[in-house]
Amino acid sequence: MDRPAEFSLREEGGALSAVLTGDWTAYTIGDAGAQLDEALAEAPKVHLDLTGVGRMDTAGAYAVHRAARGRLDASTVKAGPGAHRLLDIVDDALKTRHPVVTKPQGFWELMDRIGRGVVELGHDFMETVTFFGHLLVVVARAIVNPRRIRWAACISLAERAGLDAIPIVATTTFFIGAVVGLLGANMLRLFGAEVFAVELIGIAVLREFAIVITAVLLAGRSASSFAAEIGSMKMNQEIDAMKVMGVDPFEALVFPRFFALLVTIPLLTFVAVIAGLVGGMMVAWSVLDLGPAFFLQRIADNVGVGHFWAGMAKAPVMAVVIAGIGCRQGLEVGNDVESLGRRVTAAVVHAIFSIILIDAAFALVYMELNI
Repeated sequence: MDRPAEFSLREEGGALSAVLTGDWTAYTIGDAGAQLDEALAEAPKVHLDLTGVGRMDTAGAYAVHRAARGRLDASTVKAGPGAHRLLDIVDDALKTRHPVVTKPQGFWELMDRIGRGVVELGHDFMETVTFFGHLLVVVARAIVNPRRIRWAACISLAERAGLDAIPIVATTTFFIGAVVGLLGANMLRLFGAEVFAVELIGIAVLREFAIVITAVLLAGRSASSFAAEIGSMKMNQEIDAMKVMGVDPFEALVFPRFFALLVTIPLLTFVAVIAGLVGGMMVAWSVLDLGPAFFLQRIADNVGVGHFWAGMAKAPVMAVVIAGIGCRQGLEVGNDVESLGRRVTAAVVHAIFSIILIDAAFALVYMELNI
C-alpha cells in the first residue's frame, strides 16, 4: 500500500539533517518535495537520511536533488544502494547539457531547403519506380493467371469510380461545352464567322476538355478516395496483417483500383464528349439559330473522328497516373491522422498537376506528328 512522502528535521553537529520516510514517488510525493526544498533553502550544510524511504522513483530523486541544491555527496547522504544509484542517475541527467542546434539563416537556410528538396525528390523518384515495378509484376501475374484477379473488388471499384461519377462528369462538361460555345459565338461574331463556332466546340470538347475535365474530376474524387482508403488501412495495420497472411497488398488493393480506372475513364470520357457537344449544340441552337442536324453534320464533315481518338488516347495514361498517385500516397501514410491528411492532399495536388503536364506533353507530341 502506498504511503505518503514525509520528512522530519533535526540538528546534528551544526548541520541540518532531514529524515525522509514514506514512498517518494510521483503518485505519493504531493507537496513534500516543495516543503523539503523550502525547509533546506537556508541551511549551509545538509545531511539526508533516506533509510526510512520505502519506494523512490525519478520524481522523488529529483525532489531530493532540488532541495539539496548541489550539496549532496556520499558523506552527506545515508541511503541504500538502490536509492544511491537512482540519485546518481538523476544527478547525471541534471548535469547533461544538450548542444544547441542553430538553424541556418538567410541564404544558407535557402540552400539547405533546396538541398533537402532535391534529396526528397530523388527518394520520391526511386520509390515511384519501385511502386510501378511492383505493379508491373502484379499485372504480369494477372495476365498469366487471370484467376488471381479479384473480380468482385474490380467491379465494385469500377462502379464507384465510373457509374457514380457519371452525373458530375456529364453536368460539368455540359456547361463547359456551353461556355465554349458562348465564347466562340461572341468572338467570331466580330468577324461574321459565327458558323465556325461549331468547329470550335467540336475540337475543344473532343480533343481537350472532355478528357481533361474527366481526369481532373476523378483526380479529386478517386485519387483522394484511394489514398484515404489505403491510408486508413495502413494506419490500422491491416496491410501488415495482409503481408503476414501471405496476401500481396498490390494484388488485393492496388491492382483492382488500376483496373477500375483503366476501364471507367474511357467510358466517362465518352459520356463527357456527348455532354459537352450537347451543351455546345444547345448554345448554337439558341444563340446562333443553328439546328441540331446542321450542328452534327458540320461536326461530322469538318471535325471528324480524328480529334475524338486524339482525346481518347489520353484516357489510359490518365487512368494509370491517377490510380498510381492515389494508391502510392495511401501506402506512404504513417501512423497518425495528420499524415493521412497530408497524403490525401498530396494525392489530389499531384494528380491534377500530372494531368496538366501529361496533357501538355500530348499536345507537343500531336503537334510534332501533325495529328
